[in-house]
Amino acid sequence: MAVKLPDLKLKNVVSDENDEDEKDNGNHLDISLEKLNLGPKKKLLVLCLGGLLVHRVHRRHWDSVQGLNPDLCYGKFLVFKRPFCTEYMQFCFERFEVGLWSSVTEHNIDGLLVSVTGAGMKNKLSFVWGQEECIDSGFHCLRKVEKPLFLKDLKRLWEKKYLDLPWRRGQYSSSNTLLIDDEPHTGLLNPPNTAIFPRPYKRPDSKDTFLGPNGWLRSFLDGLADADDVPSYVKKHRFGHPPITPSHSDWHYYSKIVREFGKKEEDGDKSTSK
Repeated sequence: MAVKLPDLKLKNVVSDENDEDEKDNGNHLDISLEKLNLGPKKKLLVLCLGGLLVHRVHRRHWDSVQGLNPDLCYGKFLVFKRPFCTEYMQFCFERFEVGLWSSVTEHNIDGLLVSVTGAGMKNKLSFVWGQEECIDSGFHCLRKVEKPLFLKDLKRLWEKKYLDLPWRRGQYSSSNTLLIDDEPHTGLLNPPNTAIFPRPYKRPDSKDTFLGPNGWLRSFLDGLADADDVPSYVKKHRFGHPPITPSHSDWHYYSKIVREFGKKEEDGDKSTSK
């Protein structure tokens, strides 16, 4: 992780890649507001919730945090907000289009957002997705066999599978989207170098500075905001847990999931082409 990251620099105004096709034929100039890009295009940052921004403790494990004061109590859970969490979210909003994608159910997300983002900041999120928008692989986590293994397929964002996303189809792709998740298996279906997997925040720690102004994550994201594209930057600046690839020690297990959903995708393509 001892990699020197590029300094934050002034972003250039980026014109739409199709602008060269817009030519004045002498009769009129047809430039839509969508093509008239008056500022830099922000990359899309997709954040997980538990393990990155908060630590959730189920009631059956409350003894593990005995004597500590949670930031929120709801249902069977105690919630501890990670230090610098609210300031980190503000940092992200200033540099990126930001969405939140958790693998917990949506009714549990609602109880966390105000605590995580701060008053008024929740509305700045481009979307809030939960378990319902994940893919249930039908498999279970290797280290926690009672936990279902959910996948986050970024194509659902890029292809606008849901109509409430606030951008046009094709605006985001593998070139300008980054998923941040503490569980590498969530990115199994995505193109290489479109995600980073920081080590999870597993226990309340007031001295944790990971999301802080001098933390590694902010330095990484400062550089990413100015990078030409996401995959080349992520490949050059390795971060956290490695992605799950054929060189992974448990690939024999994860490859079953990749093959299973690769087959379903192929079958779906064949059915739509008929």
